Amino acid sequence: MVGTGYVGLVGGAGLADLGHRVVCVDRIESKIETLSRGEIPFYEPGLSEVVERNVREGRLSFTTDIGQAVRESEVIFCAVGTPEGDGGAVDLSQVDAVAGEIGRYMDGYRLVVQKSTVPVGTARRIAAIIRDHQTEPHDFDVVSNPEFLREGSAVGDFMRPDRVVIGADSERAMATMRSIYRPLYLIKTPFVETTVESAELIKYASNAFLATKISFINEIAWMCERVGADVQSVAYAMGLDKRIGPKFLHAGAGYGGSCFPKDTKALVKTAEAAGADARIVAAAIEVNRLQKERMVDKVVRAAGGDVSGRTVGVLGLSFKPNTDDMRYAASRVLINGLVDLGATVRAFDPVAMENARAVLPDIEYANDAYAAATGAHVLVLMTEWNEFRRLDLERLRTLMAEPSVVDCRNVYDPEDFEPLGFRFDGVGRGKPNRE
Repeated sequence: MVGTGYVGLVGGAGLADLGHRVVCVDRIESKIETLSRGEIPFYEPGLSEVVERNVREGRLSFTTDIGQAVRESEVIFCAVGTPEGDGGAVDLSQVDAVAGEIGRYMDGYRLVVQKSTVPVGTARRIAAIIRDHQTEPHDFDVVSNPEFLREGSAVGDFMRPDRVVIGADSERAMATMRSIYRPLYLIKTPFVETTVESAELIKYASNAFLATKISFINEIAWMCERVGADVQSVAYAMGLDKRIGPKFLHAGAGYGGSCFPKDTKALVKTAEAAGADARIVAAAIEVNRLQKERMVDKVVRAAGGDVSGRTVGVLGLSFKPNTDDMRYAASRVLINGLVDLGATVRAFDPVAMENARAVLPDIEYANDAYAAATGAHVLVLMTEWNEFRRLDLERLRTLMAEPSVVDCRNVYDPEDFEPLGFRFDGVGRGKPNRE
């Protein structure tokens, strides 16, 4: 497994847990030293136990020597980063580098598995780079095996996936992939065996559709605020239609993280390069951008129209619960917007504050939710961590300078706060706003 980031480490540990002998490779020595000590460089529930168990039982190891790993492996998974490049296109430089190393060190047939999320055509690109770097010709196959891991529940997603997608050109490659994932096949996991190009597009299409559902319900929530409807009721009724389903119809502050923002932009770029249009996805991206900015407007209104010189408490910083990931987190747009308007921001997150300090250095950090609320003129709920679902509201009322709450994730109902004298604003919760 080349790459020990989120996908590589979860995937490598998961494959080891299925009984395979796995070596995880990374060029960063400090990361390999950290992993070799049993320390996980990011927060993911349950992952440390899986890594520790498989290291102890001799199925999982870590190295910086990619040459040795290539020579001693039958199957090579590529799980390196594919960050956003210029204009939303995918930066494939790490993938290209790994392909060159595989070609340089392979000494016989190898199955190369592209695990990173990449544009259509990347598997063909990898194959060409491998051939160009071979010192002598050896047969190989390149397959696409996209991951569908959700941060915060990745271990369970790997061991009990909704589906396993395999794109391959040869029966030899497909048979090897079936063998690797045989334990999942035995528990009736659906397998989708298709072409390489289809497998590459499945990941982007899946994430773009989910992102579009989020943007759609957020746009409906905005309409609810204008006409006095309740998005909770609207979404619930929509979700009862089996053709629609209830998932990803939760109005909030907009999507973030490492996948949806990057993958939607990449799909638009892929479509443009192919001479096609991805207008719906492009619209979803724009709606998501606006939704995050609207959260700033909500807080300003909750503060009486001006946050300059006022204190805003923020509960939750990570883009979603059960992760410390701050990439494209809605909290960043909110906090930067409030700081620019002259507010003092005091925030708390159960896990993500260390990562938050790197990208949000100009705010105060509290030790718990109540410390964040102390002296605040507005309290904002930005991430729906479980510990924020049962706050002592009477205690909050006594701690805050003014009793004003903005719930950007619709964790609470207005009736929870208003009897205690709070001003409360959710997302699309039936209060007309025609300003």
